[in-house]
Formats: sequence, structure tokens, C-alpha cells
Amino acid sequence: MMKTIVLNSRPEGKPTSSDFKCITEDIKLTLQEGEILLEATYVSVDPYLRGRMSDAKSYIPPFELHRPIQSGVVAKVIASKNVVFEVGDFVSGMLDWKTKQVSIGAGLLKVDASKAPLSTYLGILGMTGLTAYLGLNKIGKPKAGETLVVSGAAGAVGSVVGQIAKILGLHVIGIAGTDEKIDMLKDKFGFDAGINYKTSKNIKEDIAKAAPNGVDIYFDNVGGPISDAVLFNINRLARIVVCGAISVYNNTELPKSISVQPFLVRNSALMQGFIVSNYVDEFPEAMQQLSEWLAEGKLTYTETIVDGFENIPNAFIDLFDGKNKGKMVVKI
Repeated sequence: MMKTIVLNSRPEGKPTSSDFKCITEDIKLTLQEGEILLEATYVSVDPYLRGRMSDAKSYIPPFELHRPIQSGVVAKVIASKNVVFEVGDFVSGMLDWKTKQVSIGAGLLKVDASKAPLSTYLGILGMTGLTAYLGLNKIGKPKAGETLVVSGAAGAVGSVVGQIAKILGLHVIGIAGTDEKIDMLKDKFGFDAGINYKTSKNIKEDIAKAAPNGVDIYFDNVGGPISDAVLFNINRLARIVVCGAISVYNNTELPKSISVQPFLVRNSALMQGFIVSNYVDEFPEAMQQLSEWLAEGKLTYTETIVDGFENIPNAFIDLFDGKNKGKMVVKI
């Protein structure tokens, strides 16, 4: 038997537990040649999944109703008729939210539990780390001495972006939603300054104080009013890296925002959105660098680990209330 979480209904606004359904199914025990049987170990929950729950055109097809949801998963091979994978191997890839599933191994990457904790292959050594590294370097083009602002800085991607920027010699300011998170950014991740957007009386002025020389790079994970405030502080030739917009994902009405064009024109600034798969050819080099920095102690990470397969939907919903520090994963 296995458990599966399917999309029960398309969310209107913020997702609720009723939008998901956990079902129990029989699993095929007789493998065909080339197949492997996987048992989930860790499941990643990420803000971008919200977009796939809506039936709207995007860069990736939406989830189908009453079908399994997919995300990054680390799984153990518990049976194999595939010459590439042996029983006991751990793999990482895009898989269904199932406790067990059969795969032909396509798109799966073997991961080594002796080199790093398995959960890191969904975080700092997975798509999270790759997103931070490639977004910052390919679009942000950081130079030593510049100033970087990161929103959603205590989240999985933001916390890695700030650390990479510090390695490269930048002045780094993080924006997050609690004083505890601000302390973590400075004490654990080495950020130079932090701004609590929930207690700030004037975030535009607070950014100006933290960045007296202006903002050269803005790594945007949230969109909305926070990003509007950063625009007032950008320098000439600034680069704005648009990674996400979690503040507006659950909006049911068109969000109101300032017009970005005047800021971009008068500063000759660049604003570019991206998805990490744009840079798939760069993955090996990026992974090698991230692994080296982690081994050398130049990078660290924080995880929020939730126990229990049935708690995957609640862990996902908690992302929109900022209940995670760093990467949010579910341990099965």
C-alpha cells in the first residue's frame, strides 16, 4: 500500500487543507525491466507550486485535479530492475507526492548521503542553491564593493543569495518578517544589515539608511510593496533579479503597484525574471562551486523540517505565513 496526495480543488486565494486529499492506493509490486521502486525520504515544498495549482498559462503546465502533486523529492531505491540504480541508492528529482512509486529513472540524480545530509539535495545543494547562485551571477552580475538587497532573505533562496554575495565581497541587506529572522541573517549568515518589514514604519527610508550608497542589485523573492520601496533606492545601472513574488501569489484581484518603468529608465536599470531551468547547462559548474563552498564552511544553511507525509500540505501552506526559516522540507 502507498499514500498519495492529490490536488482536490484549485485554491482561491491562499490554499487551504481542503484543496488537498490524501488517498491510499495499492502499488504494483512486480517491476518491469528498467524500472525501480522508490520510497520517499524527503519532500520539498516551494512557493512556485502555488502557480501550478491554478489553471492558468505559465512556463510549466498546471497540476491536474485529482492527480498527484509533484515537487522535488529525495527517495531511496528499495527494488530495482534498472542497471543504473541499485537497491539502497538515494536519488533526487521531480517526483509525485507518494510514499512509494515506480520510476524508470529518467531525470533522477544519485545523491550521496555520506557527503551531505540528504535534505540538502533539496535545498542548498539542489534547486534552491542553484536558483540563488545562477540568478545572482547570471543576472545580478555582482562586483565586489556593491550593495545587494534581498527580500524574503530568511527563506531558502534568499539566505543563500546573501551568503554568496558576502563571499564575493558585497554589502548585503536582508529583508524579513521577524526580529528573530533578522538576527539569524546577521549572526548565522553574515548579512551586514536587516530590515523587519512588519515593524518598519517607513521601509523606503530604512533601506536608504542601510544602503547609504544606494542599491546596485536587488534580488526579489516577494514582489509587492517591499519591492516598490527598493526601487526608490536603486542606483544607475542597477540590476533587479526577479526570482519570485510570494506576496501576490494568492491575490484574487489584480495587485496595485507603482509603475516600474520610470525607475528603470532614469537609472538605465535592468529588471529580469527567470526560472532556474533557463540555465540548465550551467548546473554542473554551479553545483561544484556550491559543494566546495559548503565543504569549506563558507556556506551554511537553515532548514525547517516537518515530520510526516500527511503534513506536506500544511507545510506548503505555512510558507505563505512565513513560518519557515530557510528551506522547508517534509521528512517522511
